[in-house]
Amino acid sequence: MTSRILHRSITHSYPVAVGGEGIRIIDSNGKQYIDASGGAAVSCLGHGHPDITRAMHEQADKLAFAHTSFFTTEPAERLADELIAHAPKGISHVYYVSGGSEAIEAALKMARQYHVERGEPQRKHFIARRQSYHGNTVGALSVGGNAWRRQQFAPMLIEAHHIAPCFEYRDRRPDETPEAYGTRTADELEAKILELGKDSVIAFVAEPVVGATLGAVTAAPGYFKRIREICDKYGVLLILDEVMCGMGRTGTLHAVEQEGISPDIMTIAKGLGGGYQPIGAILLGQHIFDSFKNGSGFFQHGHTYLGHPMACAAALAVQEVIKRDKLLDNVQAMGAHLMDRLQDRFGNHRHVGDIRGRGLFQAIELVQDRASKATFDPAKKLNARIKQEAMALGLMCYPMGGTIDGKHGDHVLLAPPFICTKSDIDLIVEKLGEAVDISLKSVA
Repeated sequence: MTSRILHRSITHSYPVAVGGEGIRIIDSNGKQYIDASGGAAVSCLGHGHPDITRAMHEQADKLAFAHTSFFTTEPAERLADELIAHAPKGISHVYYVSGGSEAIEAALKMARQYHVERGEPQRKHFIARRQSYHGNTVGALSVGGNAWRRQQFAPMLIEAHHIAPCFEYRDRRPDETPEAYGTRTADELEAKILELGKDSVIAFVAEPVVGATLGAVTAAPGYFKRIREICDKYGVLLILDEVMCGMGRTGTLHAVEQEGISPDIMTIAKGLGGGYQPIGAILLGQHIFDSFKNGSGFFQHGHTYLGHPMACAAALAVQEVIKRDKLLDNVQAMGAHLMDRLQDRFGNHRHVGDIRGRGLFQAIELVQDRASKATFDPAKKLNARIKQEAMALGLMCYPMGGTIDGKHGDHVLLAPPFICTKSDIDLIVEKLGEAVDISLKSVA
């Protein structure tokens, strides 16, 4: 059958997903796949959860859509109350969107308008990090630091500036402590602010745990505290992108909780609605809200489907199930088990240089040589081979290439649902090990 869809890969033939139950997706041939990546760290409750589908059905029976220029709705208000009740200190309001890229796009405009409302229209620069990923819309792609994704669209991107990522495995010097490395890397932000002009920067954008582009890379101790100090010193807003790493994925509801700071603006999506509906949100501090309230009186932005009642009802149900079933405890416990099993299987593997991550957000980085950390030839497309072999074995994982510079390096990201068990984790690691070894033989 010829598909009329412009698929992600035109040359690839995709199986047809027809059902899902728990941590598995079923295709039209009846084959089952363990969803060890949550799609793209989305399906935190797995598939077919009866409480979520029930909440969606009940909302559909009441009201499917009401435009936010005319109405607010009960599920939108209740979800906002729930999110703010558990938000980082200083966060006071929610702005809804339909996904992660939209969330970043809105956050950038929100940050710019904040400074304009306060009488600082000269602030025009955004700073982010190399090898980051913040979405595929023009603004999000501009602040993102993924060289391969940016390359062909560079002439149409807005100006943004990038400093080094905090990537200990690759960049910490042998004579440095983790803390010293974190300080050195964070201080690049201050240098860049001074280079651009100390009152000209709008915001610094970063993922607390870097997701797809680097593969579950956590920051060195003290890094984000130093970043917060620098932002405060120069009146620069701190925008944290928790689209992939947030909403419980790393073992706390928000990944930033483990860094001991609060952002000015934070973006969330994926795990917010668990894939049951497309939804994202911006969480903003009281000072951001007050600048709008005491200034123009509105945020100059908007999308048709923001605050969609069906999406908000689904997201609220997802968050209620996570809290009711104490699933963050399970993320921590299963995360520890996953790390143990990855260490058992890959800790001495000649082609696995690093095993990293937090909670149920972990990755392995593949290398040609462990001592030198040399990467495989990108032409061998090792990451694509691993994905193909894993799918053949009935495992969904998230391999990516370009780990080092957008071209070189391969890693495999795992982000299984919060409901997984020890036996699920054991099977995931077993199948991943088999897929990796088969793929390595093919590129030897």
